[in-house]
Amino acid sequence: AESMEYVDMMQAGIIDPTKVERVALQNAASVASLLLTTEALITDLPEEKAAAAPPMPHGDF
Repeated sequence: AESMEYVDMMQAGIIDPTKVERVALQNAASVASLLLTTEALITDLPEEKAAAAPPMPHGDF
């Protein structure tokens, strides 16, 4: 990724290219899921609660 070149991974010294690709896909899916969840959380609005009822007069007898 640093040199922006396509190479044969085995010749370049990457021992397990399948694992590299699998981990890259898992990380991409994780980031996409996080962004979707974050977007949903940002769009939720808090519900306004009704005011509490006033206390009854002489309620401490």
